Amino acid sequence: MRTVERRSLAAEDRDLAELIGVRLRAARLRAGLTQREVAEGRYTKAYVSALENGLIKPSMAALRFLAVRLGTTASDLLADADGRWTRMEAELRLASGDWATAEDAFRSILDADPPALERGKLLLGLAEALCRLARPTEAVRLAAEADELLTAAGQIEAARSARYWLSSAHHQSDNPTEARLLLEGLLAPDRSAPPLPPDFHVRILVALASVLTQAGEPKRALLLLEEARGIGADLDDRRRASLLYSLALGYRATGDMEAAIRCGLQGLALFRASEATQESASVENELALIYIGLGNLREATKHAGVARAAFESAGDEFWLAHVAETEAQIALAKGNHEEATTRAAAATELARKTGNQKAEISSLLTGARAARARGDTAGAAEVLGSAVELARTGPKPRLREILGEWSELLAESGDHQRAYELSREALGLV
Repeated sequence: MRTVERRSLAAEDRDLAELIGVRLRAARLRAGLTQREVAEGRYTKAYVSALENGLIKPSMAALRFLAVRLGTTASDLLADADGRWTRMEAELRLASGDWATAEDAFRSILDADPPALERGKLLLGLAEALCRLARPTEAVRLAAEADELLTAAGQIEAARSARYWLSSAHHQSDNPTEARLLLEGLLAPDRSAPPLPPDFHVRILVALASVLTQAGEPKRALLLLEEARGIGADLDDRRRASLLYSLALGYRATGDMEAAIRCGLQGLALFRASEATQESASVENELALIYIGLGNLREATKHAGVARAAFESAGDEFWLAHVAETEAQIALAKGNHEEATTRAAAATELARKTGNQKAEISSLLTGARAARARGDTAGAAEVLGSAVELARTGPKPRLREILGEWSELLAESGDHQRAYELSREALGLV
């Protein structure tokens, strides 16, 4: 039985919680049920009461359960009565995890050319939806405009959110430098602005830790994540899961695979409880990578398979590129070099199709390793050259890794001069 969790809602969530609460109460009264009857079997009367009073926001899993109990659907509870979208309705869809519908709703309202402040708020929601849908290139421009409009209007909290999603879009676009600057700016003391809400503070720390992990600073990332743990923000299941997932990434980067598995499995359980399908599949893929590091290829294969099934069901080719690259790593670790080559090539194709540069670089690196294992030194060198060119605009640790591998390969093939040049370039990256 779940007990009510009291947490301070961020300003942008309060109106959403109140609107959902009003609709839940109206539906319950129409159904002629008490709060206890609605909650029976999974929740408590106190939880339903908190929802109806707008004190907390339901997860999509809770909304579906309650809708069935009330003889309606989650869609009906979120739908606009006259069929026309409002910003509140669009944000309800966004909050419930229905990101594709939220995108459509925000775009529909923006087509009416709303005033500057309203446009800023709509662009903020649309940028978040696009980040959630792994379409960061579009989100960068929209989040930047939202930040500009909201800052000009004196909407400090909303402008901060716009910068947060702008950093997320840059991070997904493999631009960690810009993402880091934005997040560190949000954390910087500002006496002219109200303090960061604890929940938002935690989210920024988690995001910055992810950027630092990718940039080759996993120890500092772990310090930030432990700081996030200690803030004491009363996070919902989804955000606690995100924190644990980030910890898993950080521990894997530092080589602590046991801690990575522990945090990854805990995060996975919370994402599943929240019916966060995409996030659950992402954790499954991360667990597969962790098990590869441990040499447990059976578990790695199992988790990668679950991730693939979920992303195929969702038609998410952006994330399928990551899964295909993970499967290529598994095949390589098993000594199946031809299969590793085929899977790496498939991952590269998907990554290019979806603009997923991070997955493209990883798949090229795995493909080069497979070619090298097959004895195809020239092919491996060619692929590594392509990976280096892509990696020059991304995190320096990854570029250094690829340069080092290319240098080693060239030295083995007798091209010592070129190997020396690449080695010097790698050493010069700081």
